[in-house]
Amino acid sequence: MKLALMDEIASIKKRIKEHEGFRNVCYKDSLGKQTIGWGHLCIEDYWVEGKEYATPMLNDIFEEDFIRAFTNANRLTKGLDLNPKAQGVIIEMVFQLGIGGVSKFKKMWKALEKLDYVTAADEMLNSKWHSQTKTRCEELSAIMESCT
Repeated sequence: MKLALMDEIASIKKRIKEHEGFRNVCYKDSLGKQTIGWGHLCIEDYWVEGKEYATPMLNDIFEEDFIRAFTNANRLTKGLDLNPKAQGVIIEMVFQLGIGGVSKFKKMWKALEKLDYVTAADEMLNSKWHSQTKTRCEELSAIMESCT
């Protein structure tokens, strides 16, 4: 891992938490999926609706989710020498959309292979994701574009 990216990790986590918001009880996200903490999908069967969960437990789950997003983002960007801020955008996208969702941004990936951050940013905006989480997408797109 590049040292510059290591310096970015804390700010990426902070930005994800701000974008996700926090709830210590299960709720339905914008797509109607059961979620808790900082955007954790409740795929496990032990969550109880209406129960309040401890923040330290939910923070541990966030850390696990972040590591998964970080690892999967690195898989997607293997062989690319991306600007650390662009890599951070990809990490957050994977956190929110999963590796499968982010891998579908074909035109964005073609642009990133050429280190064309402006086109990559435009392709982020030219997506269904933009209509689902407009403000977040626009903020991340602006970060991507600034990597030139």
